[in-house]
Amino acid sequence: MGYKVVFAPQALARLEQIVSHIANDNPGAALNFGMRLVDHANLLMDFPELGRPYRKRPHVRCLLCKPYFIYYRVQHDKLLVEILDYWHAAWLDPEL
Repeated sequence: MGYKVVFAPQALARLEQIVSHIANDNPGAALNFGMRLVDHANLLMDFPELGRPYRKRPHVRCLLCKPYFIYYRVQHDKLLVEILDYWHAAWLDPEL
């Protein structure tokens, strides 16, 4: 398909928080996990409908990359996937 994946500022900030938190204990693991989260989001380039619809917000989908959900929006007319946020599965639902 060839969709472009872009990261909203909020998603980038959350990714930085996640990696920084893990780096306090294990910098190597933090880098690996951060790359895993980015790589998982990049699956949406070829499979933009991979995640499930988010019931609380129209046109938003979520994809699980344990233990985080990746919240995103697809714009089919622009061949664009916007990563909105990364959210830990144990947290209450995000405000998107």
